[in-house]
Amino acid sequence: MADESTPLAARLLGAGARGAGAVGRATGIDKAVEIAAEEAIVSAVESEAVERALARVLEGPVVDEAVQSALDSPAIKKALIEALDSELVDEIWRRLLASQQTQQLVERIADAPEVRQAIASQSIGLLGDIGRQIAKVARDLDNTFERIVRRIFFRRRRPLPTNRAGVVSRGLAFAIDALIINLFFTVLAGAATLIVTFLGGSGEGVPKGAIAAGSFIWLAVVSIYLAGFWGLEGQTIGMRFLGIRLSERRLPPRRAIRRLIGLGLSVITFGIGFLGIVFGEGRRGWADRMAGTEVVYDERKPLPAPWSTLSESRAAAPPAAEVVAPVAERTPLADIIPPTPAGAAPPPVAEVPKPGPQSGSAGSAAPAA
Repeated sequence: MADESTPLAARLLGAGARGAGAVGRATGIDKAVEIAAEEAIVSAVESEAVERALARVLEGPVVDEAVQSALDSPAIKKALIEALDSELVDEIWRRLLASQQTQQLVERIADAPEVRQAIASQSIGLLGDIGRQIAKVARDLDNTFERIVRRIFFRRRRPLPTNRAGVVSRGLAFAIDALIINLFFTVLAGAATLIVTFLGGSGEGVPKGAIAAGSFIWLAVVSIYLAGFWGLEGQTIGMRFLGIRLSERRLPPRRAIRRLIGLGLSVITFGIGFLGIVFGEGRRGWADRMAGTEVVYDERKPLPAPWSTLSESRAAAPPAAEVVAPVAERTPLADIIPPTPAGAAPPPVAEVPKPGPQSGSAGSAAPAA
């Protein structure tokens, strides 16, 4: 019942509205209006105009500004920090790390060849860096030592720099090779002594025959070591560490033997055979002249990691064009697959035509015949 203070016009308007509503409910007009409004809203949302408008809004600066303002909001930052510090996140991380899938992922990553190569390159790269630094210092000392010796013996200085290795680099490389050979021979002699002691020997007083045999074996090991590396790689381990090598990658066996003989003669004559390295223009000693070789600096540079070259090639390659039809040229789904009447069998699936102007597409004009 309306209040007595309500104006007469308002009471009449309310009574009319209630009456119209009662008539609409009785006749079903309100349901029809509701269905029509719903269909109008759905068709408006599915229209291309609304799709283009939404795409324009999403591609415009409005969304970016809204997201940026939200990220800059202190309330959002505080909420994110509280969420990350919550016990729920810690529990999720604990379960995630303890899951079998995470363990399988870690095992696959550890077994990846890229990871293994990265670990190997790090360990080998450290030795390589140390070797490069020592080789650089040795090259400077080659020139300094040669300049001092030539000045002492009143010989003129070298007019132009050379890529032939000097005395200091060769001497350090030979010292490293001698250390490796002596370590190997020491281990071999220790094993032989252990075997003799185990078989009942006293280990006291080494016979002269054993000394002679040990000396012969030592010379054989030195010869095989030097000739083998010269023939296979053109440089020994010490030469590789110091960044020097023979002028030939692989030295034939005969020339390797001649080089060994020249090296032995240089040592027996108390270093006379090495004077050519200091005073000769080509820095060649007796061993080099007898074998027809030269010892040069090995200009090696560290190779880049495979993943770095892959990333650089990907960055250098132009981005592939995204093959996506514009919003205005997309064919509506209703024009491609018409609705199936009730009770009828579904039509066979046909190949979807490529995006483009269609004669029967909504929002596209058919070309003139």
